[in-house]
Amino acid sequence: MMHTMATARKGPIEQPPQVRIGDLTVTILDGGHLSLDGGAMFGIIPKPLWSKLVEVDDANRVPLAMTCFLVESGGKRVLVESGAGGRSKYDPKEQDIFKFADHSIVDSLEAAGIERESIDYLILTHLHFDHSGGGTSADGRGGFQVTFPNARYIVAKGEWEDAVKGYAVMTGTYREENLAPLEHAGVLSLVDGKAEIVPGIHVKPLPGHTRHQQGVFFENSGDRVVLPADLMPTSAHAGLRYNMAYDLLPYENMRNKEGLLRDATKTGWKLFLGQDPRCVHWEVAINERGRYSLSPLD
Repeated sequence: MMHTMATARKGPIEQPPQVRIGDLTVTILDGGHLSLDGGAMFGIIPKPLWSKLVEVDDANRVPLAMTCFLVESGGKRVLVESGAGGRSKYDPKEQDIFKFADHSIVDSLEAAGIERESIDYLILTHLHFDHSGGGTSADGRGGFQVTFPNARYIVAKGEWEDAVKGYAVMTGTYREENLAPLEHAGVLSLVDGKAEIVPGIHVKPLPGHTRHQQGVFFENSGDRVVLPADLMPTSAHAGLRYNMAYDLLPYENMRNKEGLLRDATKTGWKLFLGQDPRCVHWEVAINERGRYSLSPLD
């Protein structure tokens, strides 16, 4: 397997980094970035512990990437995750709280010469705004439209149902402007359980952060990488109890994360951590005390 990138926050560039997974080429796109409260990002873990692992600003916020992944397989172009979308989607108070980047996934695609209309599938791990917001954009008439008009939007059925009902611990994380345009345009493809999207890419439930979050699994010619989304958003969350206060099911998140890391050490799965601000691609190891550690791949 080839490893050709070191960071998730390169901005819109003409030649974004790529990772080879067998015969699949995964292009790593910067979907923007934001900052979230450190206490919320690490739940029950005291600040003297988590602050050793991440940067923190004077407002107690930690920086996060919103990495997106572009793959071509079976004659189809697949985008995984979409970031928060354009900064203008958020009011001034939200812009100040979250410190959104000035660029979005649309800017990164344009810089790389990739037309939005060429995307056949958009896979969303879940529908919180920092993962799904790039799927819609302003329509120029005061409303919102789908960003990728020719794409099927792949969402877990239970996640869609929870999003419509606002089933979350963080008010406003499921936003109407990210949901209604998808239904109106008829672009939704709801999956229930494990499903192959194109050859070499399948989704599978990884609940914990939300009840129906799905992980994305890339597999080709013996090379395997999994995007666990907010089951483990950054390398600082490798500790089993290092979970977010945003998690709906913290105990289930911990157990599912343990299972994922255990399987990775046994079978050689690598990880894509989409919100780690330092690096996207990671290898998992376990020490003699049974603790998991991650090493960046580049």
